[in-house]
Amino acid sequence: MVDQRSIGVVALLYLLLLLLFEFTFEQQVQLQQQRLSSGIEFAALFELRSSLGLRSRDWPRKVDPCTTWNGIRCENGSVTSINISGFRRTRVGRQNPQFAVDSLVNFTRLVSFNASKFLLPGSIPEWFGQRLVTLQVLDLRSCNVSGVIPLSIGNLTNLTSLYLSDNRLTGQVPSTLGRLLSLLVLDLSKNLLTGSIPSSLFSLRNLTSLDISSNSLTGSIPPGVGSLSMLQSLNLSSNRLSSSIPAQLGDLDSLVDLDLSSNGLSGSVPLDLRGLRNLRRMVFGNNGLRGALPVGLFPAPSRLQVIVLRNNSFNGNVPAVLWSIPELNLLDISHNNFTGQLPNSTLNDNATAAVLNISQNKFYGGLTTVLRRFSSTDLSGNYFEGTVPDYAQVNAFLSTNCLQNVSNQRTLMQCVSFYDERGLSFDNFGRPNSTEPPAPAPAPERGSSNRRTIILAAVLGGAGLVALLILLLLLVLCLCKRRSARNHRGVDVGAVPARETPPSPGVEINFSSLGDLFTYQQLLEATGDFNDANLIKHGHSGDLFRGILEGGLPVVIKRIDLQSIKKEAYLSELEFFSKVSHPRIVPLLGHCLERENEKFLVYKYMPNGDLSSSLYRKNNSEDDSLQSLDWITRLKIAIGAAEGLSYLHHECTPPLVHRDVQASSILLDDKFEVRLGSLTEVCAHEDGHQNRITRLLRLPQSSEQGSLGSSTAICAYDVYCFGKVLLGLVTGKMHISASSDTQMKEWLEQTLLCISIYEKELVTKILDPSLLVDDDLLEEVWAMAIVARSCLNSKPSRRPPMRYILKALENPLRVVREDTSSSARLRTTSSRGSWNASFFGSWRQSSLDVAVNTAASTTRAEGGSSFKHSGTTGSQGSAQNGGGDHSSSRRRHSREICPEPHEPQQDIERQDRD
Repeated sequence: MVDQRSIGVVALLYLLLLLLFEFTFEQQVQLQQQRLSSGIEFAALFELRSSLGLRSRDWPRKVDPCTTWNGIRCENGSVTSINISGFRRTRVGRQNPQFAVDSLVNFTRLVSFNASKFLLPGSIPEWFGQRLVTLQVLDLRSCNVSGVIPLSIGNLTNLTSLYLSDNRLTGQVPSTLGRLLSLLVLDLSKNLLTGSIPSSLFSLRNLTSLDISSNSLTGSIPPGVGSLSMLQSLNLSSNRLSSSIPAQLGDLDSLVDLDLSSNGLSGSVPLDLRGLRNLRRMVFGNNGLRGALPVGLFPAPSRLQVIVLRNNSFNGNVPAVLWSIPELNLLDISHNNFTGQLPNSTLNDNATAAVLNISQNKFYGGLTTVLRRFSSTDLSGNYFEGTVPDYAQVNAFLSTNCLQNVSNQRTLMQCVSFYDERGLSFDNFGRPNSTEPPAPAPAPERGSSNRRTIILAAVLGGAGLVALLILLLLLVLCLCKRRSARNHRGVDVGAVPARETPPSPGVEINFSSLGDLFTYQQLLEATGDFNDANLIKHGHSGDLFRGILEGGLPVVIKRIDLQSIKKEAYLSELEFFSKVSHPRIVPLLGHCLERENEKFLVYKYMPNGDLSSSLYRKNNSEDDSLQSLDWITRLKIAIGAAEGLSYLHHECTPPLVHRDVQASSILLDDKFEVRLGSLTEVCAHEDGHQNRITRLLRLPQSSEQGSLGSSTAICAYDVYCFGKVLLGLVTGKMHISASSDTQMKEWLEQTLLCISIYEKELVTKILDPSLLVDDDLLEEVWAMAIVARSCLNSKPSRRPPMRYILKALENPLRVVREDTSSSARLRTTSSRGSWNASFFGSWRQSSLDVAVNTAASTTRAEGGSSFKHSGTTGSQGSAQNGGGDHSSSRRRHSREICPEPHEPQQDIERQDRD
């Protein structure tokens, strides 16, 4: 009798074999369906491969494209998806890239075409909307596409996603896009589109994301936007939209992200926006909005995480609910006219990663516990009084207030006047208001009266003689400096327009190279009679206003009051622009010099403002967690600023010193490309070979200059200031430069301790908490921190030249990976003529100086090891110098800081190959 157990085992094995056969059969069927069966499509793929110049690595020959080619997907024997995003062309393909995709017409079942970040210079062909009728996804982001958007695109009624951002598209947004009723995502941002927003777009009832930011759209926001009931993200920022915010926006109850910043919007914020109960991000900055915020604007409970209302004309008190929104991580209401006192905290007192910026308003009273909510606060430019509590001292900017025991505060008269206007009493900076007359000084004894008089007369006479001699010497030096400056002036200039005030003697200006000549009336119309709503900021060389010229071109107009600002300042800036032109310098579009006491300079408008105001802003509308500029953008900004400074230092004759390098002078266009501004202080680099008398008689320096050991008129001063900017990009603390000298010194000492060439993880202690970086990017952050520390060397001669800083930022991984290798490898790969040697000579000396101050015995061991790596001292250096030729060692180290290669041409070619 057959065992029942054996029968069960056999049945189970049979069942498993049956399932395996069925699975294998299905796999073969699926594989057969994935194989390309159409000869026409097979030939079309190879034609596309040839016309785009794709590499064999991505699309190899003699294989089935559906199963082997990257980015190709097939179903039922036909190509359904083509993805060449980020592909690289062959060498031949790179020579003449074009928008050559004619073979796409042969793919009758194509559902998705993604060419983002693959250069396709040229215009979108009209046949796209006539032949590719099956398309559901069209992604041409960052492809360098130009021309207009074809009207035929409206025929692609199956489209669900249309991405055309970050190109050079011109013309108007076609109204035919309103036919794409299946569309979910429409992204036309970062182009050159003009005209108004077509009302037909608001028939796209399924749309969840609409981004037309960073264009030149005009007109108003159509009320029909309220019909997009499924919309979750709306970004219309950085355009030229005007009028008021339509109340119908409040009907978008699904909206999560709303960005209307950097337009010309006016009026008040409608209370109807309280219907946006799911809103996480509200950005209305850089407009002309005014009035008080409606009390019920922010519903409770609110889910808002980001609120940006900066650079408007809002007034009145801030709604109390704004301080108690539980998920809020960025509140920026700076540069308005808000007033009132800070409330006491209504939440727990644990600090979060939240950022608060209420600077340049009219807040007053004492600092309260609500500040415990925020890890970083900017309270500058208000009228706060009293003492600063412990919880408000960390990561806080407190300048230009009325606080006790804090530097850089307002004057007593300003504070008293402000509080008197509101019927409030001022604490007089904590000092008693004493009215008692001072006690009379005791009379001197008669016996010593004559002796003291003689001594006093002798001292005063000697001091007067010394002062007279110093004054004469300074006068001689000034005359020599002026004569030298005149010798450095440029070539002959053209004729001065008749209506303009001629420049001062000794200043040569070519007005023909200074753009257009504007009338005062034109500038009045552009700025609304210089309305305060268009005021960007009060600059140290003049007030900056937003303006829109008659043709719709946005500009920035600087109004210079000659009664409060020296005439030589604006003339120096005009002279600079007449002789210097570079893509990294903010463009001067024109000028108006017809008024006697006021002069006007007109610059190109930078949609993203300056670095200090743009660091904390959302750069990717699809990522709600991103609260600040990402690392790639920060590195791009650092490289751009270094290019501009390197041009001034190394390509101008004589070399030019910027003298005002800080976050507020680094301007950013719509693509975050850098343009250097604040050019009033630019001057020629001073000759370093000054005689001893000049050095001894140098005027007293500011505390910062004193710490630098150099005048601000040398290129090394720019390098030092640029080092602070780099450190700000790493730490996120861009406003640290506005703090007192003592605070700056303490912050630098603590921060530089966390930058080591030998330990990468230390830098995470000072890293901006809003930056999300993986391990590879962390190496770049580490490299920038090392470069920053090299720039911040207390000795100007040991700071690297700007051209080496630029090379280091362009190759950040080489900074850390070359130096952290073995000493033998360094001795063979590093030379005194490389930018790497320039940095690490400076870096090691800086590290040695710090170590000497902390532990002399440990320093001798570690310092020797460090200098062995750099090839400056150590065993080899001792052997060559006999252990005692210190001057030779110093000279060799100096050449490593500013290398002088033996064969310059060969070194340059070698660096280029690297």
